[in-house]
Amino acid sequence: MVVEALYLLIPLSLLAVAAALWLFLRMSDSGQFDDLESPGHRILLDDDRPAARPPGTEE
Repeated sequence: MVVEALYLLIPLSLLAVAAALWLFLRMSDSGQFDDLESPGHRILLDDDRPAARPPGTEE
């Protein structure tokens, strides 16, 4: 019984690993992981002032 399950689970796990590797390589080639520092700095440089009102609007 266990051996029959392994005949199914091993190919499925190899297929899942291959799909994850393909997805990682595709995202890596598209530039997804090029800049890892800017998002961390962007939150520190966030502007906390309220947005300016468009001209012609009143309170």
